[in-house]
This record gives sequence, C-alpha cells and structure tokens, in this order.
Amino acid sequence: MSANFAVRLCSLLLLIGGIASQTHAAETPITLDTPTGQLAGTLELPAGADKPRVALLIAGSGPTDRDGNSSMIPGRNDSLKLLAAGLADAGIATVRYDKRGIGGSHAAGSAESALRFEMFVDDAAAWIARLKADPRFASVAVIGHSEGSLIGMLAARQTDAAAFVSIAGIADGASTLMRKQLEGKLPPELEKESERILVSLESGVVVDPVPPALATLFRPSVQPYLISWFKYVPAQRIAELTMPVLVVQGNTDIQVDVVQANRLHGARPGAKLAIIPGMNHVFKHVRAVPELQVASYGDPNLPVSPLLVKSIADFLQQGSAPAP
Repeated sequence: MSANFAVRLCSLLLLIGGIASQTHAAETPITLDTPTGQLAGTLELPAGADKPRVALLIAGSGPTDRDGNSSMIPGRNDSLKLLAAGLADAGIATVRYDKRGIGGSHAAGSAESALRFEMFVDDAAAWIARLKADPRFASVAVIGHSEGSLIGMLAARQTDAAAFVSIAGIADGASTLMRKQLEGKLPPELEKESERILVSLESGVVVDPVPPALATLFRPSVQPYLISWFKYVPAQRIAELTMPVLVVQGNTDIQVDVVQANRLHGARPGAKLAIIPGMNHVFKHVRAVPELQVASYGDPNLPVSPLLVKSIADFLQQGSAPAP
C-alpha cells in the first residue's frame, strides 16, 4: 500500500468518524457574562461519558471564530470545530468560543483604542473558572492555537488549569515576530521607521504620527494593544507553568515553523512534544505547496489530522489528573 493511499484512507476514515460524531456528540450553546457583554460559545459533550475531562479551545489571532474560521479568509476550514468533534469521539468534552468582538461575542467588543491583550487572557480565565465550577467535569485543560497559545498559557497559569496544550504557538515575543516578518520587505527608510516604532512600543511609549505607509501596522489606535501584547514572551511564560504541558506542531505549517515548537518545548522542562508529519496551520494534511495550503484554509471537507487528535486525547487522558 503506497504512503499516499494510506494518508487518503486515514482521511476518509476520519471523515466518516467525524460524521458519526456529529450524530452522537451533543453540541449545546454556552455563554459567559463579562463586564462589557456576553461571550458566546459551544459546549461539545462526548456521548455517554460520565464526568469527562473538558478542554477550553482558544482560537488564534485576528477575526477568528470559535470554529477556527477567519472573516479575512474566504471559505471555512472548521479546524477547531473538527478538533472538538475528534476529541468528543475520544471521550473529552470541549468548549470553544468566539472572542470578544467576533461572531456571537460581537457585542462584547471594545473600541480598538481600548483593547488590551490582557482582556483576552481574562476572558479565557473566566471560561476556565466557570468550567472548574461545573460538577459535570473531572478536570479542565486549556488548548491554545497560534496566538491562542500565549493567551492559553497565561490563563492556565492564572487559574491553575489541569493541563496545557499549545498548537502552532510561537516562542518569540510578538515584536520579534513582527521584525522577522518585515525583514527585507520595506524600503530602507521605512525599515528604520518601523524599528524606531517597535523599540518605542517595547518600552511602552506610543508613537504619533506614524508614516502613512506603516499606518496599517502601527496606527495610533492599535498601539496600546501592541504595547500590552509585546510584554509577553511565550518561551518565558511557558516556563512558569506547573501543570503538564504538551507542545504540538505540524511540519508543513507555513505560518509557524518547527523551530518555534522546539524552543517552547525546550523552555519548559518535562513538557511533551508532538511533531505531526504533514500537518499544516489549520490541522490539515497538506504538502508545503502554496496553492494547496491556501486552498486548505477554505476547505471544511478536509479532515483534521488523526494524529493531532490522538496526541492531544492521549495526553489529556494520561497527563491531567481529575479534580479531587
């Protein structure tokens, strides 16, 4: 049997399993009240489970909803929705939610100038506290994807969650990441201006005015948020966690490379590492070919990696002790 046929066969079996899980797992709406409005989410309970473990799924950056879909990208990939279904099949409950200002949580959004990174951390911590108080669940773990990894590790530490899972999380601070992304892409004068602005924001000082060519990145209204975000270096913060930690990374992810995962893993002694062969940023088995990668971000029919689901499920079942 060829390797390509084996991958297609596994994908087909997972898709069939996903259809079955939609029939047997129970999805119900769940909400969380905050001082600025209500956050909306989805609770997915495994069929027939008695006092299951539950995991909070935290989406990545930008306008990404509870299912893992971004309004900036055409189509749907349903990465978090499919992951939740896979975990339900493995006996693990999940809550996934729309971040403030997104989807069903739109009313809880703040003006851009008032937004701070800590608001997302506080929201995640409030969800965790709610789930810890729910007698239906044995323990509460946190799973953060991309930027949600940093949000998740901060919230997990704040609430003493039972376990933490990072998927496609970065080890670098956000300002370092921005420097890498801008390197070689700006004319020399703008590169100097960009560096000047980044240094200022890292020290907590806003910059106004901003050159028009850099306004999309550094407009004055977004600078307070950037200042609040730049304070946190994931490789430093993950080292502070005392609960079991799993770092997961796909090796065909064109947004976050394996080096970042290795650094996160190395920063936290005792953490487990799972490198998923052939998995991209939205959990799909896709080769590192640009057109295939782009297509996968808008294709909900591509299943998530079975190894991703198994790695997380095994870790949560073995690595997180039920609450006393």
